[in-house]
Order: sequence, then structure tokens, then C-alpha cells
Amino acid sequence: MRDKSFWIGKRVLITGVNGFIGGNLAKHLIELGAEVVGVEKSMARNTLLDFEGLAPKVKRIMASITDFEAMKAAFLEEDIEFCFHLAAQVEVGIAREYPFLTWETNVRGTYTVLEAARCSKHRLKGIVVASTDKSYGSYPRNKMPYKEDYPLQATFPYDVSKACADMIARSYTSPLYELPIAVTRFCNIFGPGQLNFSAIVPDCARAALGYGEFIPRGDGTQVRDFIYTGDVVRLYSTIAQRLAEDRRLAGEVFNAGTNSPRTVRDVVTTVFTAADALRALDKVNERFAGNKTVGEIDCQFMDFEKVNRVFGWRPETTFETGVRETVSWYREYLGSRYGESRGQADDIGHHPVLQRS
Repeated sequence: MRDKSFWIGKRVLITGVNGFIGGNLAKHLIELGAEVVGVEKSMARNTLLDFEGLAPKVKRIMASITDFEAMKAAFLEEDIEFCFHLAAQVEVGIAREYPFLTWETNVRGTYTVLEAARCSKHRLKGIVVASTDKSYGSYPRNKMPYKEDYPLQATFPYDVSKACADMIARSYTSPLYELPIAVTRFCNIFGPGQLNFSAIVPDCARAALGYGEFIPRGDGTQVRDFIYTGDVVRLYSTIAQRLAEDRRLAGEVFNAGTNSPRTVRDVVTTVFTAADALRALDKVNERFAGNKTVGEIDCQFMDFEKVNRVFGWRPETTFETGVRETVSWYREYLGSRYGESRGQADDIGHHPVLQRS
């Protein structure tokens, strides 16, 4: 891995800094000595950065990533050297119901951020655009894990929005613009600070701790790969640093997963077990039978062959260890917000119909 002193004093812009991954990345870069500027769309003050007392260490800019003038000002006025474009509409269910909103955020938002970056390219040393394994679309199980050279054949709205953003990002690395951009396609990321309770791990954790109810949408047989956020932010900072050192990496795509896929039912079991909620798990298991999912890919997982070969990176946190640490974080977070008022956490966003697998 790279020299940690590299980040001391570096000016870094993170879009979506209020989000789960953005917050964890900001925390990681602050610990490495970077000066972090975060773009946020709302005045939310119950985020990971606020909960862990890190918000004062981030300069936060209130703006939409679709606002070109605001984004251009952020790059130029803040003298940005590195950018992590993480902001996105990430909920598959919302994408199905509101494809226009998703495409506006994920497609227009991406070309707006990158066009603004182009205006200050003399200063920028590295840009990481966060994509997803869903950009690949549906491949049969015998074609898993996804490989970086697989054609993008996304069909569903969210998947298409991210595939489009990928292609836009790579076009900005062409000889026309030569921006130092790498695209990352990671599997499902989980860990402390994930407050999108439509995602399966936080939804399960909240229910297992007694602050809500987990309602399965499918039969639990869908296959997914999960990677811990601590491993992810370590890889993000490594990729950005290497972009600054080797421009030949511009335009490259990097997958990251654990190559240890598991069914949704297994994920649920692991989370409820970590929370010592086996009685509640029995009730959840009864609800799996006969459920069907529509508009989602059956099987997705990734390996880490390329990032291991190029950067020496591999995941260090097992799923079980990551889940235990994540459940512990939620226990403290939900307890601080609701105390003993179990089952009354609806205001933090329980959307069973939008649950991501």
C-alpha cells in the first residue's frame, strides 16, 4: 500500500460527503492529514460525520451536483487537487419509481461534476468516480465474478444510470480532455454510518436491535457480495494516490469484491445472529417463503484480482467481523437517538419496498 504521509495537506473534494461512504472516506482522509471539502445537498445533521464529531473538520458546501456554476466554483475557489465523486441516487426502488430523478442525479450530476473539473484540470491530480457492480447488468451465474472487461449491458433504470456515468467518466480521460480519472465498480458496501435503511444490512441491524421491522421482499436466494467500508476507503485513497503518480492509470476500471458471495438469507442470518436476536430471526425466516423480486439482478459478485495486482490491495475484514462492528455501531447510534423507545425508529427511513438486496 502507499505512503500514508502522501495525504498531508492535500485539498480533497468529496461529493456526497453526507452519505455513508462519503462520510467514512472523509474520516479516513482526515486521519491521513488531508484537507477535506464536502459537497452536500441538504442540511442533514445526523450523519456519520456529525455523530462522530468530525463535521467541524470538513468544509461543507451546500450545492447540487447538477449545478454547474456551483461545482466549478468549488473546484476553483477551494484549489482542489483530488476529487472523489460519490454522490448518487442509490436506491434501486426509487430508480424504478422515478427514473427521471435517478438519471438527472447520476448521469447529469456526473457530467456536471466532471465538466467543472475540466475547468481546473491543471490543478487536479486524481479523480475517482464511484460506480457499481450493477453497471454490468445481468450475467449468468457461471460468468461470475464480473470482470473489468465485461461489456456493460445494464437494463434496469439504476443500473443504466451508473453505466452511463461510467462511460461519461471514461470519455473525459480521452486525448480530448486527459483528466486523471479512474472508475471503481465495487460490490455492496456496508459498515458503520450507513443510514440508508433501505439497504439490507442497516435494515436488518435496526430490526434485530428492536428499532423496526425487517420485511423481506424476495425469497432470500439472490446472491450478493459484501465488502466492509474500512477496506473500501483504504482502496479509494490508494487509487487516487496512484493516479497522481502514474497518469497511465487514467481511464482504468477497477472492480473490488471479496469473491465470497452469499445469499440474502445468509446475510440476514449473520446480522440477526450478531445482534443476538435469534427469536426475531425465526419470524423473518417465515416471511421469505413465496416472495418474488422484480427488476433486480439475480446474482452479482466480484473478485479483487486486478486491484491486488496493480495496488497490492485485498479485503482485510471478513463479513462476520464487519457485521459485528457494524451492529455495535448501530447499537450505540440508535440508542443515542431513541434510548429505550424500541420499535419507534420510523423517522430514519424504513422503506421495505425499496430494500436493496
